Amino acid sequence: MQYTELGKSGLKVSKLALGTWGLGGGSVWSDKDSTVKETTRLLDSCAEVGINYLDTAPVYGTGVSEELLGQALKGRRQDFILQTKCSLNWRQEGGSFKYARDGYTVNNDTSPTAIRRDVEDSLRRLQTDYLDVLIVHYVNADTCPVPETVAGLEALVREGKIRAYGLSNSRPEDLEAYVAAADGIPQAQGPSLVQEFFSILSPFHGRAYFPVCAARKASFQTYGVLEEGFLTGPDFLDRHFAATDIRSRIPWTQDSYQEGLRQAFQAWQPLCDQYLCSFANLVAAWALRQFDQMSLLIGMRRPENVHDNVKCLDLDLTEADCQFMEDTVKAIQVEVLDK
Repeated sequence: MQYTELGKSGLKVSKLALGTWGLGGGSVWSDKDSTVKETTRLLDSCAEVGINYLDTAPVYGTGVSEELLGQALKGRRQDFILQTKCSLNWRQEGGSFKYARDGYTVNNDTSPTAIRRDVEDSLRRLQTDYLDVLIVHYVNADTCPVPETVAGLEALVREGKIRAYGLSNSRPEDLEAYVAAADGIPQAQGPSLVQEFFSILSPFHGRAYFPVCAARKASFQTYGVLEEGFLTGPDFLDRHFAATDIRSRIPWTQDSYQEGLRQAFQAWQPLCDQYLCSFANLVAAWALRQFDQMSLLIGMRRPENVHDNVKCLDLDLTEADCQFMEDTVKAIQVEVLDK
């Protein structure tokens, strides 16, 4: 396993992080409901390969993902860097409407009061007394000024409730605003990372962010590098999902995109043969080559997924390989994805 420092936080994290959106199940991930036993085995596999970085969120199954992790982490909380999120909640106490799903109405509230409540709720579900990293799930300066949000986050750092923080579903100018707000607070830590979508099929948002992350010494954590499974191989393209499932609502279900993906897999097969790797390994290794402070957040629900995905760290793709891979999908790349 390879490890890196998370921004300026001093936290040493594995370059591959476990994403647990899928553990939440519900209508968004409609094909499988995870159990505590399965989650425990998943963390066992992470420990075996050296993955120490776990990501979750309150709204992943409206508390289910956090609760499963809380049970599975008993007796080994100190072995993992635990990251969850704030701002999206279903308490109906303020903020702006975000979505309605599975009988819950979720609002986005980045006020210090709401963030503190989010943290307390997450600590209870995760059965821990501190969070290593807290991410603002969706930036929302419309309902709370950024300086107030950052002041609330920095207060939680000082109290030891969280060790570091970052932002997600944002723009480069949002990171600049968070840094500026932190600069106005004595001995403030400032944001350590941004978590944004980025893949070979949708690289534009990330590439706009990389220079700002580098200048502000913030890590870039990508979600969606495997595009919810559509980049794991041609067999995945034959799967069908419920209308509410996230995998039915992204472009790669459409015939025009799927034909381009099938052609890409054919073009990439010789590289898989050369590097003795899976398609998932290949596209993950491509992503790692794009930015030196890249953290790969990959959703995994089975031990075999963990043992395969970690192999991407052993690949050393050439610049020519990377360019060839991206050239094969230029025609089906999209600029904006809202997952």
